[in-house]
Amino acid sequence: MPTELSELTSVGLIAKESPLQVKKGAKPLHVGLPKETSTQEKRIVLTPESVGLLSNNDIEVVVESGAGLSAKFSDQDYSDAGAKIVYSRKEVLSADVILKIDPLTIEEIGDMSQGACLISALQLEKQNADFIKALNEKKITAVAFEYLEDKVGGMPVVRAMAEIAGSTVMLIASEYLSSVNEGKGLILGGVTGVPPTQVVIIGAGTVAEYAARTAIGLGANIKVFDNHIYKLRRIKQLLGQQIYTSTIDNYSLGQALAEADVVIGALRAEKGRNKIVVTEEMVANMIHGSIIIDVGIDQGGCIETARMTTHDDPVYQVHDIIHYCVPNIASRVARTASYSLSNIFTPIILQMSDLGGTEEMIFNYKWFLRGVYTYRGSLTNAFLARKFGLNHKELQLLLAARY
Repeated sequence: MPTELSELTSVGLIAKESPLQVKKGAKPLHVGLPKETSTQEKRIVLTPESVGLLSNNDIEVVVESGAGLSAKFSDQDYSDAGAKIVYSRKEVLSADVILKIDPLTIEEIGDMSQGACLISALQLEKQNADFIKALNEKKITAVAFEYLEDKVGGMPVVRAMAEIAGSTVMLIASEYLSSVNEGKGLILGGVTGVPPTQVVIIGAGTVAEYAARTAIGLGANIKVFDNHIYKLRRIKQLLGQQIYTSTIDNYSLGQALAEADVVIGALRAEKGRNKIVVTEEMVANMIHGSIIIDVGIDQGGCIETARMTTHDDPVYQVHDIIHYCVPNIASRVARTASYSLSNIFTPIILQMSDLGGTEEMIFNYKWFLRGVYTYRGSLTNAFLARKFGLNHKELQLLLAARY
């Protein structure tokens, strides 16, 4: 800032752009980490190392016993970091801020403190109007992982989990190509004198980028399809080499699929449900024993023969083609995913504590505001309102009225 402006600011003639100051005497932020109840979910939002940092900054963290076990974090790890370990789920849910992967059930929302904050995935396909009504009855401020942005307009949680999923899908493909799992008996990649494995990736986003990096590193031959030219151009630049890219049309895609050993469905829905681009006829023409992994199955998928599976029963066959359609692939590597989530949410909780709570966080940071879908008894997301037939109020207007 030039000297003249600095002097004007110092005497109060120009207002500084600064966040609201913390209210003196405000109670420490109280954060709860409940145990995930779904057998499919093994991640946790905060690692013991992050809990230690929060505890050192006077943030109280309560962890439900066993919450980190699936990610190989013990109760002792959290206790040593300064967390309070409790066996009562209601006690955890009474915290000011609840951090969780899966959204709470309606019954669990009833155990939350009035006006508290819930930060979790929304998982839109699993929700209904009763879920929103339960949040509003308790005047909960709910923040969705999927909608949360960062300071530069990116979607940090979505990208982080996409990076992990993209890297992991090729390892999954390698498992099911092996003779041990009654696959084609191929190594994913290639060796001297043997033609490389053929990999087709449908979509050119983050999942596709990291899947392509892994496949190329193993020596596979890849083809990437997407209907956005700028995405195809970007993935070539990011990978730093000339790979086969094409827009999606039945002839080119059909030919590629007929020669493919591995097919990755990595299209992300732009408005609602994904469009089907791989028909059952195309699947029937593939080489027997090949594998399809549809990463976007939670949004409907892009492959006609794909249906959602679980980690307990992940694969099935159609036309002798193996299908792997588990929605939360990142949960396969729960410890890595937990560290990745913790890196995102630890700074957010620290900022929230510095400002004095969720209210001030929403007021000061638009990138955080983007994730809010219910606020003090009102639905604030227009898309959810249309989907569930509910009324909504613009969050900016609610904030303006409040401040």
